[in-house]
Amino acid sequence: MRYTKEIFDILNKGGFISQNSISQQRSHLYDAIEDDFQNYQEYFSGIGFQLEGGNGYYYFSRTENRVELADKVQRLALWIDRVDFLKTFNNTFASGFTFRKSNILEKFSSDIELKEKARNLYTDVKTNEEKVEKLINDLERQGFVELENELDGTYKVTAAFHYIEELIDCLTIIETEES
Repeated sequence: MRYTKEIFDILNKGGFISQNSISQQRSHLYDAIEDDFQNYQEYFSGIGFQLEGGNGYYYFSRTENRVELADKVQRLALWIDRVDFLKTFNNTFASGFTFRKSNILEKFSSDIELKEKARNLYTDVKTNEEKVEKLINDLERQGFVELENELDGTYKVTAAFHYIEELIDCLTIIETEES
C-alpha cells in the first residue's frame, strides 16, 4: 500500500479515481486500489473514511446526518438537470465519450430542447457559452471529465460519470416504485 497519501489527497476532496482516466498517475492509482482493495479499505476505515468502488471508479463515502443529507439531495437535484442537459446534447454521453465545448455550442443552433434545458442551468449566468463553460468546469472539478487534448479542447468522460448516473437511476427507481 504505497499510495495511501496520493489516493487520500484525491478522494478526500470528493474526487474520483477512474479506471479510464487520461492521467497515467490516476490509472496507476486505480490499479493499485484494484490489486489491494481490501487492505486500502481497511486502512481508510481505520482513519474514518469509507472507500467505495463503483463501475470502474473509486471514491470515499460517509454516513451523514439529516441536515447533511438534505444538502446532498439539493446538490443532487442540480446534477439531475446537468445530466439531463448532457444527455439531450448527446444521448450517448457516458464513460469514454469525447466532446469539445464547441460541439455543445454548435448544437444550440439546431436544438430547441437543448436551449430550453440550458435555461435551468446556472440561472446566475446569462449566455449559453458561459453556462457550458461553467458546466465543463464543474464536471472537471468533480472528476467526471478530463481534458484529453489541450490543443483542440477535447474532453473525455471518465468512468466516475457512472456514479452520478447510478444515483439518478436510483432516484428514478424509487420514484417509480412509490407511484
